[in-house]
Amino acid sequence: MNRSMLAHLLLVFLLAPLVSAGNSPRDYHVLPPVTKGNLSIFPIIGGAEENTAQFLTLDDGVRSGMVVVAEAGSLQGLVRPASDRPRATGAEVNRLMLVNNSDRPLLLLAGEVVTGGKQDRVIGIDSIVPPHSRPMDLSVFCVEHGRWVASSEHFGTMKSQMAQPSVRMPAMATRDQLRVWDTVSSAVGAMAVAAPQASASLHASTSYAKAMENPEVEKKVALIAEDYDALWRELRKAGAKGVVVAINGRVTWADVFASTDLLEKYWQKLIRSYAADSLTNVSSGSQADQKSAQSFLDRLQGTREVAETEPGLYRRSEISGDGYKVFALTSLLPKHEYTVHLAKMAYSESNRREGHPLPLMR
Repeated sequence: MNRSMLAHLLLVFLLAPLVSAGNSPRDYHVLPPVTKGNLSIFPIIGGAEENTAQFLTLDDGVRSGMVVVAEAGSLQGLVRPASDRPRATGAEVNRLMLVNNSDRPLLLLAGEVVTGGKQDRVIGIDSIVPPHSRPMDLSVFCVEHGRWVASSEHFGTMKSQMAQPSVRMPAMATRDQLRVWDTVSSAVGAMAVAAPQASASLHASTSYAKAMENPEVEKKVALIAEDYDALWRELRKAGAKGVVVAINGRVTWADVFASTDLLEKYWQKLIRSYAADSLTNVSSGSQADQKSAQSFLDRLQGTREVAETEPGLYRRSEISGDGYKVFALTSLLPKHEYTVHLAKMAYSESNRREGHPLPLMR
């Protein structure tokens, strides 16, 4: 790390009074970074603290059995009347069906990996699913090129981490299955270089989830993530709501949530996704500074915005700016109208062509 943990935590407490309930949701302040290797994490404090306790996460929903996921052509497990079921003739690469049988709205985040069925998939867009929903078509992309035989009739989630930002980027921004496959292949190949003990196993696998859950890969990721896990207790006291991420000295990503509680639910999965990106995207570069991270976070407006609204449920916006894209999910649920999650990525035309935001390890 580039500074002692004690010095960093002191800065957190000194800046913590900036947080107040009256702040604008975008009145965010970036703290000095915690750096491990080529990864720098800038905690974000400030903004209004919303009550997000009503939201159910995908992990909790699937684990409890209240959220059911199935192939598009296998809806028998989704407990709904036959008249409510969409017609489907068979499983498809980019189609999964989901039902929320719980009493709570379900929050889905782009980058969450759903494992099982005929292929593992990554969710491509943030969304809110109402309680006791009808079967809905998930917007997913395959992250396991080649397999089309069911590994399990039941779907689960990748509990260790979300898809790393360089894999999330083509799913969210280009929505191109070939780009997603290319980026997964590059990430798995680069991880084989970062974890040579697992090289043979990684080269034999086409599954992103299995590659990232390889014991040697998990050790490499954990070595980076452990410092950020240890930091969480102090960041919670300071009211952290998100992070800005820099790799190889370049600010590349930000995730911001409506509450500290919601960030906490995703903290370990997010930190491990950033750590995986740092392992598979190594190149020369200087260290990013706090000013650059704050500037990246401040620029949330753009030159073009596309919005999709589900009345009474959510509004989903994609904002394009000069060298970046912003994705915002706003809850329209009664008494809970606020931006639940905001993701920002460094993005340019070259990203679109190449399918990844950073130079991959060679």
